[in-house]
Amino acid sequence: MSETILSVENLRVEFETRRGTLVALDDISFSIAKGEVLGVVGESGAGKSMTGAAIMHLIPRPGRIAGGRILLGDRRIDNLDRTGIEAIRGRRIGMIFQDPLTSLNPLMTVGDHLTETIRVHLPLDRRQARARAIELLEEVGIPDPAVRIDSYPHEFSGGQRQRVVIALALCAEPELVIADEPTTALDVSVQAQIIKLIRKLCSTRGTAFMLITHDMGMIAETADRVAVMYAGKVAEIGQVSQVVGAPLHPYAQGLMGAIPSLDNEEPRLRQIPGSMPSLTALPGGCSFHPRCDRAMDICRQRAPALLGAIDHKVACHLYEREEVAA
Repeated sequence: MSETILSVENLRVEFETRRGTLVALDDISFSIAKGEVLGVVGESGAGKSMTGAAIMHLIPRPGRIAGGRILLGDRRIDNLDRTGIEAIRGRRIGMIFQDPLTSLNPLMTVGDHLTETIRVHLPLDRRQARARAIELLEEVGIPDPAVRIDSYPHEFSGGQRQRVVIALALCAEPELVIADEPTTALDVSVQAQIIKLIRKLCSTRGTAFMLITHDMGMIAETADRVAVMYAGKVAEIGQVSQVVGAPLHPYAQGLMGAIPSLDNEEPRLRQIPGSMPSLTALPGGCSFHPRCDRAMDICRQRAPALLGAIDHKVACHLYEREEVAA
């Protein structure tokens, strides 16, 4: 059994509004092991990025963690104060944001970004930190790193900037990296390079990755396991081969059915009717039932629990009386 790096247990995130309490995340549970990539997938607004923000204590006000707990190794981190979380953020948990330009100050060289971050977290002087920064740039595939370290962000291509951001996330050798849409706006060939880099870091460093994306192709190529989210809940979670190859939840089936395939003889891709409901107006029972062609009366009355085997769980009334195949 691999060492568990992150455990999220029954996480609930709420926002107090003038119209009442808005539940952004409801009873979210999953774990990530050392060297593992957990893909988190779903439509916009499903709660993917909010889950990452909750782990990093970056929930915007007036949001708050209202229930559950988050463990980094054997240490609980959801209840830490500002000083406590700042000691962990960047040092034990790294973050890769969607747009690399938002993570890089255009007035600072790439070397300044890296050496400053390294010195915040590691006991190195400026010369040692610069040497470490050059090593990191080389590790993430920046050509001629000893020269490019003194370049500014605008002097790099989009793919190279994303590699720099990955290097920034790795500065303090964190156990976990949360990557939020790390290949958005990159062309296919560069996406493939970033995917290869993430897999390399997992195998050589043992770094665990939480990969947040809407790109099922990237999930299939990169992740070991995948969690499908819908309206602030986990609809299905399991090994990639299970969830991508034989999804159980009707929503997951719809997502996989919308992926083009060279072997698919269907004249049209499958389409999920309707759109995801607003978190301010969630339907009763299962949130997906208005869009589900297999909905039953119980689906309108009661939300399903996430049930099944240890390595494959689904939240759907269709399977409550069946044992989910491992």
